[in-house]
Amino acid sequence: MPAGVSRKLVLLRHAKSAWPDVPDHDRPLARRGQRDAPVIGRWMRDAGLLPDQVLCSTARRASETWQLTRTGLGTSPPVSFDDRVYQASAGQLLDLIRRTSPATGALLVVGHDPAVPELALLLAAVAPPRGAGRLSGTAVSVMTDRIRAKFPTAAVAAFEFTGDWDQVTPGSARLTCFMTPRDLIQRG
Repeated sequence: MPAGVSRKLVLLRHAKSAWPDVPDHDRPLARRGQRDAPVIGRWMRDAGLLPDQVLCSTARRASETWQLTRTGLGTSPPVSFDDRVYQASAGQLLDLIRRTSPATGALLVVGHDPAVPELALLLAAVAPPRGAGRLSGTAVSVMTDRIRAKFPTAAVAAFEFTGDWDQVTPGSARLTCFMTPRDLIQRG
């Protein structure tokens, strides 16, 4: 994919997990998580947020989230399960994203709190120039306020930017949507 084209980055926090007596890395999804992941996948499909590549934490709850989200998406892009996503900071997650192949137009990252919401806020830190996108500054501000207040399980923040993946920096991407399973249930 040539430089200068629009790319999409989708950040997905893993779905709701259960708390059995197992190590944190091995925690499975709770029933609510099993319900929410395919719903958010269907919404992503309908919103045109189909990834070309997936970067997923190796934690069981994240990999289960991806498997169920994939059923909702109705597509099976290549996936890289990477242990570095588990317990990554926002900066470390951004470094992993910067290593994405230039051929990838849309990347989905399935990760954890606090890295996913912190990265979302970091990327949206600088307001886009006037007229730079479909959303008004007010709409973007409302979405960032919602992310700051709570980035619940199975929530999605989507961004667009122009350039190569290795050029993504704080404030360089435009927040295009923030969706939670609760939002979809209320729309019902």
